Amino acid sequence: MAKRDYYEVLGLSKGASEDEIKKAYRKLAKKYHPDVNKEPGAEEKFKEINEAYEVLSDAQKKAAYDRYGFAGTDPNSGFNAGGFSGFGGFGGMDDLNDIFSSFMGGGFGGFGGFGSSRTSSRNQSVKGENRYMSLNIDFLDAIHGVERVINVDVDKRCERCHGTGAYSDSDVRTCPTCHGSGRVTRSARTAFGMMQQVVECPDCHGTGKIIDKKCPDCNGEGYVHKREEVEIKIPSGIQSGQQVRVAGYGERGYNGGPNGDLYIEINVMPHKYFTRDGNNIYIKVPISSLDATLGCKVDVPTVYGDVELNIPAGTQPNQQFRLKGYGCKDLRSSRVGDQFVEIEVTIPKKLSKEERDLYNQLANRTEKKESVFEKFKRNFK
Repeated sequence: MAKRDYYEVLGLSKGASEDEIKKAYRKLAKKYHPDVNKEPGAEEKFKEINEAYEVLSDAQKKAAYDRYGFAGTDPNSGFNAGGFSGFGGFGGMDDLNDIFSSFMGGGFGGFGGFGSSRTSSRNQSVKGENRYMSLNIDFLDAIHGVERVINVDVDKRCERCHGTGAYSDSDVRTCPTCHGSGRVTRSARTAFGMMQQVVECPDCHGTGKIIDKKCPDCNGEGYVHKREEVEIKIPSGIQSGQQVRVAGYGERGYNGGPNGDLYIEINVMPHKYFTRDGNNIYIKVPISSLDATLGCKVDVPTVYGDVELNIPAGTQPNQQFRLKGYGCKDLRSSRVGDQFVEIEVTIPKKLSKEERDLYNQLANRTEKKESVFEKFKRNFK
């Protein structure tokens, strides 16, 4: 199947900003991560997303891709970002590179006495890319903190060969073609003179090393693929959108470099009664109209257990009371928020005969007084 345009893979238009590319990648990587998405084709989709991000997140690779398409990302095509490095006092480097490409198929590392060669060492250690996933946790677990165990697929350094990929240390030797640099220079005579292009060594594939006998455990790769159980500690006070970092469980490094890290974005599930705003907790508590009128004491639920609250006589509907220190702990300090209790005054829809008689007696006692509605009408007029 033909490759899709990298911008299309990330759902972006050409010319997207660095922030837009990063945001799109994180969203899609979380959606299609194999540990989260078990649908057929999710793993292939995840690899496609990572490939697109690897190119578009790198300024040089992105520029090469924008200009030359997939040829710009191929290290052997001559169009890639590590190719032509400059041309001294001559301007119009892009135009000149187009001309040179017609002779040798791509960028160059120097031209006569002009400019200088700029190549990157392919055999240096490089840390792996970070990975992202999401995790749902309960509301109260976010308040108090919790430990979770998750399964993670990860590439680990081979214990037998210690990442060399060789059966023994004596089975690793410096590449005789590139002398350990991982690069070779290709020359050709053109109308502009002798041109040179620096490319990846075809014998060692840029590593600078040749392995005569491969490690039987990793087949010369230097790493083995494992599925491990990882215990993560989610701190108290965490909110939706915040992340927990798990070091060393990202994509594998290159040439002995360490793995990237795994970032787990937390999604806090809503609670039936509690809501949270910052470090404060809110809850609505129903009481009868009689209790609101006469006052009462109630055991109010909090995230730490029940707390007795004194409801004074004459409490109005939607009136709030504050329980200091019964909110959520701040994630970055020792400060604790408060809990706010909102009173919901309930009016009975059905009354027993005895209750109705009592309400009528109360109404008869107060009928000579101006009612609340009558007072409203008088002020309205």
